[in-house]
Amino acid sequence: MNLRQVATLLSSGALLLGCSTTPGANEPVLNNLVVATPQVADSRFQLELAKLNEILANDRDQLNAEAMGQILYRRGSLHDALGLDVLARIDFNHALDYQPRLADAYNYLGIHYTQAGQYDYAYEVLDAALELEPGHPYAHLNRGVAAYYDQRFDLALDDLEIFYQNDPNDPYRAIWRYLVQVEVNPKQAKQALATARLTQQSDAWAWGIADLYVGAMTEQEFLSNYATAALAEDETLAERMCEAYFYLGKAKQLKGEWESAAVYFRLAMATNVHLFLEHRYAGFEMDWSQQQANQQN
Repeated sequence: MNLRQVATLLSSGALLLGCSTTPGANEPVLNNLVVATPQVADSRFQLELAKLNEILANDRDQLNAEAMGQILYRRGSLHDALGLDVLARIDFNHALDYQPRLADAYNYLGIHYTQAGQYDYAYEVLDAALELEPGHPYAHLNRGVAAYYDQRFDLALDDLEIFYQNDPNDPYRAIWRYLVQVEVNPKQAKQALATARLTQQSDAWAWGIADLYVGAMTEQEFLSNYATAALAEDETLAERMCEAYFYLGKAKQLKGEWESAAVYFRLAMATNVHLFLEHRYAGFEMDWSQQQANQQN
């Protein structure tokens, strides 16, 4: 951990310098890259999908509306996990035909509409999810992310502040709040992230991303000491690198190093971890970074 470095930066006022947005003459070479084997489609998901298809083919007439809604929702979530986005959206919409109060289906649709850049639809379905289930664990996150990509940063910050306060020990919540806040007030964003880092009670590896963002760790230190260290028993290297490369890409964007950012987002996409938020938006971020890089050249 780099708590001492974070505390030193916070007390010295160095964090108030904010983030540089001016690229150097030459972006640094990307060293020590770890290219993980892409995640393969989980056989358990495929088997469950086959069973659900069999039930819908043979027993549909015997299922009531509640059962149909649940089966279609579950099939949609499996399609989503396997990267079959169109099939997933069809199932979620059909699930809502049978169970109009299924908050989780609205939440998933909000993610898909955001990925498609259809922000008004995203807000509509995520509002519905929160009306049906005000304590939904991820609807505030997903509505905040939608507003972030829609460049409605004040609205995004409202949702992501709620999401952060629900579990301040989760580093990803602090990181996403930072990514939005830095668009509004870079000085406050960096200070808030450093404070969150110092007050948290978790040893999750992703706090290394916070160390990187506040300047308590270099990019190479992060790659060497955090990105591949201490994988959990249920965690794959592809999952870890999907997250690591996405957030490295965001760090490069904040420095105006668009070419390097595009490389990192491309690496995040190559992991094929379809379930992760970072994979969902890596393609959008890659395209945006490449557009910015092309404008500089």
